[in-house]
Amino acid sequence: MCVAARRFVMLGLATLPLVANAQSIEGEPLDLSLHWIGFASVGIFFLAYTFAMLEESTMLRKSKPMVFAASLIWVLIASVYVSGGMGEQSGAAFRRSLEGYAELFLFILVSMTYLNAMEQRGVFDALRIWLLSKGFGYRKLFWITGIQSFFLSAVCNNLTTALLMGAVVMAMAKDNRRFITVACVNIVVATNAGGSFSPFGDITTLLAWQKGVVPFLDFFSLFIPSFINFAVPAAVMHFWIPRGAPASAGRPVPLRRGALGIIVLFALTILTAVSFEHFLQLPPAAGMLAGLSYLSFYFYFLYKTRHPGPRTRLARAEQGEIDDQHVDDMPRDLGDTKQFFDVFHNVALLEWDTLLFFYGVMVSVGGLNFIGYGAMASKLLYTDLDPTVANVLVGIASAFVDNGTIMYAVLTMGPALSQGQWLLVTLTAGVGGSLLAIGSAAGVGLLGQAKGAYTFSSHLRWAPVIALGFIASILAHFVINARFF
Repeated sequence: MCVAARRFVMLGLATLPLVANAQSIEGEPLDLSLHWIGFASVGIFFLAYTFAMLEESTMLRKSKPMVFAASLIWVLIASVYVSGGMGEQSGAAFRRSLEGYAELFLFILVSMTYLNAMEQRGVFDALRIWLLSKGFGYRKLFWITGIQSFFLSAVCNNLTTALLMGAVVMAMAKDNRRFITVACVNIVVATNAGGSFSPFGDITTLLAWQKGVVPFLDFFSLFIPSFINFAVPAAVMHFWIPRGAPASAGRPVPLRRGALGIIVLFALTILTAVSFEHFLQLPPAAGMLAGLSYLSFYFYFLYKTRHPGPRTRLARAEQGEIDDQHVDDMPRDLGDTKQFFDVFHNVALLEWDTLLFFYGVMVSVGGLNFIGYGAMASKLLYTDLDPTVANVLVGIASAFVDNGTIMYAVLTMGPALSQGQWLLVTLTAGVGGSLLAIGSAAGVGLLGQAKGAYTFSSHLRWAPVIALGFIASILAHFVINARFF
């Protein structure tokens, strides 16, 4: 380390006790927003977030810089508080951030486990091939995939929904690049809109529900504004869809054994989570974990009632039990069979990079708020500006920064908003990511899947139309949900 850098570090460390003694008030956190540690924490966060956004080009998984940034930010914070004899205060603040993440993590863990189990049982493949087998025209397929994306994303994460519908579109229109481009834009808009009216449809609504700022049933008052957000741009894009129909693709695929049971149990799990929160005042994550036990027992039942011996695909096809082109739903040996019916195998297949990324984001934002930037941003947005203007700006910002990050930052600020304004920021943060292709996981996922047919620039060409839907949904919210203001 050079002499100048060493002197800078020593000077900074020497000032820490002075800062603590000068600014501490019993029970109140220090305001470090104008201290070098505050500036360094902001720089660390944005540098890490930049690396996370460049994941596709750097091949560095987004969780790595964000988790490191979270650790470094809290090391800097804790060094100040420990030097001033207030280590317990910073420790308690970190645990609050960790508790908020733990509830989100457990909720998503169970939800993704169910989705993995459905995928394992061929639920999504059956849906995709059913659509391919119907011989729909391009314009009808455009609306079907859009509407299905809208409703499916209300219960599934938007990335899974977008990739599923994107696979349908590209399988049916391999040689029609024009259709694929417009249909992918439509899927992104529909997916983000559909997740905005359901408490478990998107990270923004899930955060708002778990924080308690919006009751469970109130989310559904956003259904019409969300649908308008999807329908307005779709109605315009409809006229750019080519006529004609793609080739059909065979007959539908039957669901594998246990698929319907898993779907029913997933619905029961959601009902359990809602009941825990509404009737027992327990976190929704507690109900979701109860639902995970449903799936565990069901897998045990499927394993115990399986066919007694391993049978090859050829043997089953010869007896007419399955079509020769379909994969066997039973593994070839006993070891694989146990894994096939083990709920923890589905847990292992979770998107751990995304889950750890959100750890880094939430803990980092919690640290920045504890430093004092939360109060500063809250004053700038919700005191100096009208709440409606502030919430619209939050929606626009979500086109550039992950909407879960934006929503968590707003919740961390804790502004005093009416129920209508909380619903508005939930709506704008959820659908604002559709303005740009990189504004949501759905858009980023399709950028990689469509292999050039859907690009950042092709999405940007439709940004004015998407913005029209964004504005229309906000106006609809004010008209339909005026009672909440």
